[in-house]
Parts: sequence; C-alpha cells; structure tokens
Amino acid sequence: MKKEFWLERWERAEIGFHQNEINPYLRRFWQDMPRAHGGEVFVPLCGKSLDMVWLRQQGCAVLGVELSEIAVRDFFSEQGMSPERVSGGKFDNYIAPGFCLACGDFFDLRKQDMAQVSMVYDRASLVALPPEMRESYARHLTEILPTGTQILLVTFDYPQAQMDGPPFAVSVDEVEALYGKYAEVRLLVQEDVLAQNPRFQQRGVSRMQENVFLVTMR
Repeated sequence: MKKEFWLERWERAEIGFHQNEINPYLRRFWQDMPRAHGGEVFVPLCGKSLDMVWLRQQGCAVLGVELSEIAVRDFFSEQGMSPERVSGGKFDNYIAPGFCLACGDFFDLRKQDMAQVSMVYDRASLVALPPEMRESYARHLTEILPTGTQILLVTFDYPQAQMDGPPFAVSVDEVEALYGKYAEVRLLVQEDVLAQNPRFQQRGVSRMQENVFLVTMR
C-alpha cells in the first residue's frame, strides 16, 4: 500500500475510519495502564483523531505522526488551536501546548524522537496496513520505543476473504507473532462487534471481533 493511497483519501475526504466520538476502549482501559498518568503518549497514523484531545485532557503530552498535512491542519483547526510549524529533517512538526504532530512518514521516525514516550495508543495504525507491511511496522516501532513502553492496541478480526481492507483483519495469533519477540502481549478483551458495524455487514462480513491488547516492551 503506497503513501498516495492515504493522501488521496484525505484529499477526497474519504475518511470513514475517523471516529466522531472518543473510542470506548480508550476510556475503559487507559486509567488502568501503569504508565498512563502524565508523560508522553505516541499516536501513530493519528489523522485528526479526537482521542488525542481526550489523552491531553488526562494530562498526557501527545506526539502524533501523520502523512497527510490536511489531517494535521484539520485537527488543529477543529480544536481551535493555531500551531507553530517547525520544519526539520524529514518532518514538519505542528506544535501547540501539549501537542506535537509530526507530518511525515512513520518509518522515518528514530529512537531520539521517541525518547520521552511512555505509552503508545494504536487504534487505527496496525489495522490500516496490509499483511506485507505489518511486520515491518511492528519491528520498526519496537526498535524505536524505550524499554518499558506500553502499547494499548485495538484490532479488528474478521474473515479477510469477505472484505478488502482497510481496516484489515489482524488476529490474536498475529499480534502475538508480531510483538511477542520484543514484548509481553496481554489480551485485555475480545468482543463481538458486528452488530455495531452495519457498514461491514453490508460489505458481506459474517463475523467481526475487536480485540484490545496491552503490549509492554521488554
């Protein structure tokens, strides 16, 4: 999947993946995360997610990375903020109190960019990637995160043959295979969510689960 795919989705405002409410799993599990109070939380492929606003309200500094400048600008505009734009290296950083959104390619991030991160919130990043990219994504993420960092990860699982992603199906076994070499992987909850997602039923999906994990870097 090329970068142009996502850039074009934002240009055409085809952003069905954007949620207009705070993710319920984030509300449900965040406060129980041992390292979730204060500190810096990283949100990969962040778009203009409202979850970032909620995380800031919990006292966290938010570091996001996003390919689309449209998404970054929309986030700050819709939140009534006027960020400072700081260009450096391969990223244009949009900075406002409590927020730094780096506009650029996730794979260009380095360890020094993650030095202050203690938590990662991944609701829409891993599931946005096709199978051939997920191993590279997980490997790069684990290489740049500090030891002890915790990832709150939300995935979908459904019969992949019934629908083309994104979002792509990511099974419990695949999450363990992707992260188990580098981290402790704990399944927090597994819920049947097909009834709450009629658009996926309309596309022919017969089963859909959401799985929530806590991944703790060794």
